[in-house]
Amino acid sequence: MKYFDPHIHMMSRTTDDYEHMAEAGIIGVVEPAFWQGQPRTQPGTFIDYFDSMIGWEPFRASQFGIKHYCTMGINPKETNNVPLAEAVMKFLPRYCEKDAVVAIGEIGYDDITEAEERFFAEQLELAIEHELPVLVHTPHRDKITGTKRALALIKETGINEEMVIVDHLNELTLPMVLETGCWRGHSVYPNTKLTEERMVELLKQYGTEKMIINSAADWGRSDPLKVPKTGKVMLASGFSEAETEHVLFENPINFYAQSGRISIDEVIRPKIDQSQLWEDNSVLRGQTPLVE
Repeated sequence: MKYFDPHIHMMSRTTDDYEHMAEAGIIGVVEPAFWQGQPRTQPGTFIDYFDSMIGWEPFRASQFGIKHYCTMGINPKETNNVPLAEAVMKFLPRYCEKDAVVAIGEIGYDDITEAEERFFAEQLELAIEHELPVLVHTPHRDKITGTKRALALIKETGINEEMVIVDHLNELTLPMVLETGCWRGHSVYPNTKLTEERMVELLKQYGTEKMIINSAADWGRSDPLKVPKTGKVMLASGFSEAETEHVLFENPINFYAQSGRISIDEVIRPKIDQSQLWEDNSVLRGQTPLVE
């Protein structure tokens, strides 16, 4: 079995996580731009962060046999700092042109404020302009209201719903998205989101079309192996290997493939060469480099 995690924040994870993910069959990931826990206070910190997403992090992933892609955007929480968000919007378009960037995201609502809606709409327009898919974050609080407003804004901007994935869905919000052309994203995450078992029940009830599963692993108490762990529950519940790989590998890649920068044929496990350096830096600390 091979897996693809379409929403995981690897800059918050250790190299041990990459090793364990590779051992579990994950050969590709998408890392969305997000809030890192400590609010950024100046535009330059976003530039350094975005540069790491298209530079150091793909290199680090490759050192453990994983293909790394990313999405770019201002997360909803930080759009409430309006002057900062306005400054970031001035240079965000140039990152939308980078080969490793397969979508705009994650964008959407956090506290569902006017500022969040403004920059959500502006980034939807940016996606239309650059012909990129969009990863939409639905809020942790008042998720139903946030999901309804997100779907309304998506419709209002006129973006093709096939180019949008609405993420962090659950039993209450998935039916709303099923009424649209949007893709359906689900985070399997300890305590606060879906369990593997709940996710598999949703697959049994609603089918596998446009269904996407991720770990959303970040700096919080999370698990970067939730995608393969969901695969094990799918297989134990009667799904075939082909059905499991369709949901956990093909679906997410097919969604992001609308960017023209990723494809199922392209996502193969890269050969490991830990003798390589990035900006004169190695992922190793005295270990013997592994070269395949």
